[in-house]
Amino acid sequence: MLIVVKPGITKESFAALLEEIERLGYIPHVSEGERHTLIGAVGAPPTPELMEHFRALSGVDQVIRISKPYKLASWEVHPEPTVVFFPTGSTGNGRFMVAAGPCGVESREQILTAARYVRKHGAHMLRGGAFKPRTSPYAFQGLGIEGLKLLAEARAETGLPVVTEVTSPDLVDVVAEYADVLQIGARNAQNFALLKAAGGSGKPVLLKRGMSMTLDEFLMAAEYVLSEGNPNVVLVERGIRTFEKATRFTLDVSAVPVLKSQTHLPVWIDPSHAAGRRDYVTPLALAGVAAGADGIIVETHPNPEEALSDAAQQLHENEFAALMEALQRLLPALEKKPATHV
Repeated sequence: MLIVVKPGITKESFAALLEEIERLGYIPHVSEGERHTLIGAVGAPPTPELMEHFRALSGVDQVIRISKPYKLASWEVHPEPTVVFFPTGSTGNGRFMVAAGPCGVESREQILTAARYVRKHGAHMLRGGAFKPRTSPYAFQGLGIEGLKLLAEARAETGLPVVTEVTSPDLVDVVAEYADVLQIGARNAQNFALLKAAGGSGKPVLLKRGMSMTLDEFLMAAEYVLSEGNPNVVLVERGIRTFEKATRFTLDVSAVPVLKSQTHLPVWIDPSHAAGRRDYVTPLALAGVAAGADGIIVETHPNPEEALSDAAQQLHENEFAALMEALQRLLPALEKKPATHV
């Protein structure tokens, strides 16, 4: 349920209200808007008697039943757009970010080269996989801890924050030690133990939509992270599995405006995994941005033909530079501003 607090409530009454919410078995989540302070009381569906009990408390203006199954992700609890901040800028509410880098960290030279040129061309974040969940057990699985150390070295040189995937709950602590942002990949989007562990890490979470996941299921996955007290979640549309074989997955561009109508969380596009081919990446990225995305995460490699994973979809440096130039022309027309660079 959603509790709307009266303007001018005293600190003592507000503290007593929070205490009463917790006493009755609910977890309070406070959202301070321009006009009202809201408390999302998350727990079992409230009875009419319980709602009437809260309406009678000092300082309470309204008590509203939340209609969405995802409580904390909904506009009802959080009526202002969430903005997630990083050392190089922010995403959400008109601010646009680009995360770029290779699919996987393969060597020191490779990741440092990529980090240098993505920063030069205007990226705000470095992506790169240290742990790689692959369809085949015989494919390149990543460098593990060594890959995390190389990402940290690239961050130290370029100033770019690092996003990398975490694949199991037992790896959350070590990945959080090195990375600035934890990525939950499509294959783990409903790994609820992992979502809870990532939420409890205190690090921002980049959550990708599962390849067969409805948008309601996607938002419920985000709810797992939010319910751990972590408000910094970015949703990523990366293509869903359909009957079409022309692309690796079908980029659901319509997911962007639908999600933005349902949640306050920033929404990004991953054109690389949807396309499966580098020549489709830029058109799909621009389509997602035109639909209202707050950022993109894109794969680029110093020598894509030699990449150990996803070689066909990783951009050459000149292709990445051209994408960034196209974004610079498009964003002003959409009244979006690039995140402030370092």
